Amino acid sequence: MSEATKQLSEDEGSGEAEDSARRLAMAIVEGAMDKKALSIEIIDVREKVDYTDYVVVMSGRSDRQVGAIAKGVQQHVKHTLGVHCLGVEGLPQGQWALLDFGDVVVHVFHEDTRGYYDIESLWMDAARLPTPPDETGAR
Repeated sequence: MSEATKQLSEDEGSGEAEDSARRLAMAIVEGAMDKKALSIEIIDVREKVDYTDYVVVMSGRSDRQVGAIAKGVQQHVKHTLGVHCLGVEGLPQGQWALLDFGDVVVHVFHEDTRGYYDIESLWMDAARLPTPPDETGAR
């Protein structure tokens, strides 16, 4: 059992749909960590918006790594949960990619671009789910 899955088991919610969205968010984190994503945050937006339950934000060090993370997340989620990504935006440019999984929206930024868009500040008051530390020790 991976660290992300262990964390999910410790933090299980009560509803089946909530559990499904949390499980999806944690699978996304696992796939991202396999590709060495940095500074991963899972933002709980269930009480804030009606189009998704969680927003996952992460960084890559280069255009190539941003693409590899996005593709790795899609493959990992498909393989582990059988869930397909509903849509992908921004991937060819490599500075940012958006992956829409319905209950979870993923933003993969080049680390230089992430600060410019500052997605996290939009949800400053939203709860965060704990994630395992990345290779730099950041959560």
